[in-house]
Amino acid sequence: MLVELDVSDYCRQIETYLCQKNDGHLIRVVGPSFEMVSRWASDGVPLKVALGGIDRYVERYYRKGPRRRPVRIDFCEADVLDVFDEWRRATGLTAAAASGEPTSHSARRGPSLPEHLERVLLRLTNARATNAVGGSVDGLIDQISSELDRARAAAGGIRGDARKALLDRLTAADATLLAAARLAVDGTQLEEIRREAEAELKGLADQMAPDALARAREHAIDHLVRERLRLPTITFS
Repeated sequence: MLVELDVSDYCRQIETYLCQKNDGHLIRVVGPSFEMVSRWASDGVPLKVALGGIDRYVERYYRKGPRRRPVRIDFCEADVLDVFDEWRRATGLTAAAASGEPTSHSARRGPSLPEHLERVLLRLTNARATNAVGGSVDGLIDQISSELDRARAAAGGIRGDARKALLDRLTAADATLLAAARLAVDGTQLEEIRREAEAELKGLADQMAPDALARAREHAIDHLVRERLRLPTITFS
C-alpha cells in the first residue's frame, strides 16, 4: 500500500503523462478518475506499467483515424489492467501478492493461441527490422520466427498432447531468447535495469517472503530486458 503522498504524486504523474499524450490538452485526474488511479497505486500497479497501458490505448486510438477529442484516463483503465496482468505474469506475481486479495481484472480472458502466436511474430519481426537487439540474437530471432510461423498455421486445431508439446516448445524458445537477450545487454544497462526492477517492486517488498521477492526481482529484470530490446514473451499461458 502506498502512503497518501505517494498516491497523490502517482496521480499527478499520470495526469502529466496523459497531458503529453493529448498534445498539451490537460484533462484533470479528479473525482472518480482520481479514485480509479489511486486504486491502481494501492493495488501495486507500477507507474511505468500504468503509462504502458495509456500508451497502448492511445496507439489503438490513433489507428482508428484522426482523433476527435482528448483521451480521458477512464478510457485507459482496461489497457492499464491488461498491461498490469502481463507484468504480474512476467514477474511471477499473483493478484493476491500484488494487492492482498483477488481482483476482478485477474480473470480477464487473454488471447487465443493463434492470436498469441500472431502477436509474438509481429513483435519479433519489429525487433529484427529496427535492430533493437542485433548481433547473434538476430539469427536466433529468425530461427524462432520460422518455427512459430509453421506452428501458427496449425495452432487452432492442436489438441491434447500435441498442444502440450507446442506449449512446452514455446516455453523453451522463450527461455533461449531471454538468455541470449541478457547477454546482449551490457553491464551498465543491466545495472540500470536492476535498479529499475528494485523500484518497481519497492511497494510490494514488505508483503513477500525473501525467496519470493528474489524470484520476483529476477522476473522483473527479465521483463525489463524484454522491454529494452522490444522482445515479446513467447510462453503462452
